[in-house]
Amino acid sequence: MELPGIQLRQALPHDADAACALLRRAIEHGCAADHGGDAALLAAWLGNKTPQNVQAWFASSTNYAVLAERNGMLAGLALLNQAGKLALCYVQPELARQGVGRALVGAVEERARCWSIRKIHMHCPGSASAFFERLGYLNAGKDRACFGLEVDLLWKQLDAQDVPAKKRFCNCSGR
Repeated sequence: MELPGIQLRQALPHDADAACALLRRAIEHGCAADHGGDAALLAAWLGNKTPQNVQAWFASSTNYAVLAERNGMLAGLALLNQAGKLALCYVQPELARQGVGRALVGAVEERARCWSIRKIHMHCPGSASAFFERLGYLNAGKDRACFGLEVDLLWKQLDAQDVPAKKRFCNCSGR
């Protein structure tokens, strides 16, 4: 779902530097209400947001990363993995509430359907929960992110149709 003035495209490894800068800026400034200026919490949150890691995330075949551009500038990014986790969804702080996030979420939901993912889940900073809830995500309560921030656990069922059970590999002994 593209909105006027917002172009979406799949992120590529060479986008990592600009995407990393956007992530760091969005967390430092756009999520200030969540980290409250706590230097240790902010450092932990930003700890894995390096150009090398972002490049690896974009290069992985088990991830789908999408960029939003507006007027030729990077406006936001989202990353979905094949386990159905929306691992990243960030927008330039000055472009919040202008449709960028909605376009990104629409793109990852479309990719999830292509991958036959029926439920998307995420850890979401409290300041962004209402946005996702307006898009149909359900709040399952509080959790703690691996870097220490209290977050909301959100999820959305993408397709209410019954899906035949898939046979799964199990290496247990059955005991």
